[in-house]
Amino acid sequence: MLTPTRFASVVNVLLAVASFAGTANAADAKHGEEVFKACAACHATDATTRLGPGLQGVVGRHSGSVAGFRYSRAMKNANITWDEKSLDAYITAPQTLVPGTTMPFSGLPNAGDRADLIAYLETLK
Repeated sequence: MLTPTRFASVVNVLLAVASFAGTANAADAKHGEEVFKACAACHATDATTRLGPGLQGVVGRHSGSVAGFRYSRAMKNANITWDEKSLDAYITAPQTLVPGTTMPFSGLPNAGDRADLIAYLETLK
């Protein structure tokens, strides 16, 4: 039988596990900066346009909206606001989220690396 004392103990254990899980899964922007080095060949961390658009302010930005950058028709018509969920989907498989995009990147399969990269992109304000 679950007594009030045992119930309180179970609740404390569950809270401790939940607290640990949140910490263990926290994204690491510093590691994301390292992951970004593979992106830096095409993307700047400021507003500078290279082969790809600059990524300063990308989180919260609408897809295909950087003035002066020549986007594919697919990206112009994608109607995506870049947030953690949409960036994760795009970085996983760009051609799946936006069929016809011209970004020559097959995707980043590691979920932890993607989360860290997105955490880093969130710092580019």
